[in-house]
Amino acid sequence: MSAFQNKTKKRPYGAMIFAGLVSCALYAALLIKQDVVNSYFSLGGAYAFLPIATAFVFSFVHGSFTGNFWTVLGVEAAKKKKEVH
Repeated sequence: MSAFQNKTKKRPYGAMIFAGLVSCALYAALLIKQDVVNSYFSLGGAYAFLPIATAFVFSFVHGSFTGNFWTVLGVEAAKKKKEVH
């Protein structure tokens, strides 16, 4: 193997599309059923954790979509180089 091999990563088109569709479905469900969502979120007691759980689910799905989106575009975080003294 050559040291000058072209190292291309496979881009996650499928994962990006899937996460985008799930994200859109979550937002659509939230907006379409907002009366049901508000009635459950306002019950109090153990139901007080529903808004928190919902925020985590939305954050996870949207974050997954966003991470894959930037990877498909070719934007990656810079990797720190170790300093040699």
